[in-house]
Amino acid sequence: MSSILKKTASKCSHISQTYSIGRSVEGKDLLAIEFSNNPGQHDLLEPEIKLIGNMHGNEVLGRQLLIYLAQYLCSEYLLGNERIQTIINTTRIHILPSMNPDGYEIAASEGHQYNGWTSGRANAQNLDLNRNFPDLTSIFYNRRRFRHFRSDRIPIPESYWINKVEVIAPETYAVMKWIRAHPFVISASLHGGELVISYPFDFSRHPQEERMYSPTPDEQIFKQLARTYADAHATMSNNDTERCGASFANKGGITNGAQWYSFAGGMSDFNYLHSNCYEITVELGCDKFPSEVELYPEWLRNKEALLSFMEFVHRGIKGIVKDEHGNGIKGATISVRGMRHDITTAEDGDYWRLLNPGVHIVTAAASGYTKVSKRIRLPRNIHVGRVDFVLKKVPRDPSLDYFNIPDHNNNNKVSPPPLFC
Repeated sequence: MSSILKKTASKCSHISQTYSIGRSVEGKDLLAIEFSNNPGQHDLLEPEIKLIGNMHGNEVLGRQLLIYLAQYLCSEYLLGNERIQTIINTTRIHILPSMNPDGYEIAASEGHQYNGWTSGRANAQNLDLNRNFPDLTSIFYNRRRFRHFRSDRIPIPESYWINKVEVIAPETYAVMKWIRAHPFVISASLHGGELVISYPFDFSRHPQEERMYSPTPDEQIFKQLARTYADAHATMSNNDTERCGASFANKGGITNGAQWYSFAGGMSDFNYLHSNCYEITVELGCDKFPSEVELYPEWLRNKEALLSFMEFVHRGIKGIVKDEHGNGIKGATISVRGMRHDITTAEDGDYWRLLNPGVHIVTAAASGYTKVSKRIRLPRNIHVGRVDFVLKKVPRDPSLDYFNIPDHNNNNKVSPPPLFC
């Protein structure tokens, strides 16, 4: 895999590069390949997406599909495919074919004919990586008791590091750092064992309920994102498609994760609650380890779905939040009236907010600045609209300055408190 990715990046060096996001327990590189018209850098207003395969080492189809995808993007760009050139020239794409190379090695050593429902699923520490992320969903459910609760930018609790210091997988930690380092907008995690698209929340709003519909504040956006993949897949949303145990055809091949089965510590919930990223889980089929002859036909069944998924990122609104001097404001919040989930601006003040068509009241706010609201109308025939904001500094009121508070006993200024080291 590594040699294929590196050869692909070398062949398309003007639009691609490989890099490691970290190492596995056994020291294997978690190798990613990036596609962009400016690889290695974030371009202003260019959204970033990620695709992750092989989180469970014995679910190998996603790994191979992402290798095929990387090769396809490179070759089609060179051939002048306008659609592929547009995707790469307007989007920064990050592909991690294997998040769990140690588990894959175990599964691959046994081959595709074994009954591989669990062998190789976990990493080399025997940890399920999709149960190893901080459980921020429980924190969100606790917040709902308060009137103005939010579902965004929930910090990782200290207890996660204290209680799990010896069992946080290096693969999990690497992906968390990766998420924090890039302004990802959408993500797909490719799995196997069923044929369906699952979207957050994955953890039930009632911890005792194993199957309970548990939507996020962005339920409609997630459903649209999931449908985009399922509808473009060759068979996923078809009523006559043979399923693996559960029947999702009457739902169009998509499901709320917790309504299917509930679990805590999942990667998709973490993406949504800790960052700006909307992640879906793509279950590619019943066979977790298909034979070699089945791989390319599966690529053909998924190719259009993968491309449509990547194009979905260009929906809603995007823009730049600046101060009066034209400087981008990092960490400004973008709020949409009626939605309890904000997103924040990136390093240069740019943002991307997925929205469905309609009329929306959008507000930009930042500490030390006056907030600005705009009423926008997003037509159905426009995928992404540009909405910029200019925020003014809040004038400092000298009367509220701590050191200007008068001492009524002697009309002298109050001395500043001592500094303690």
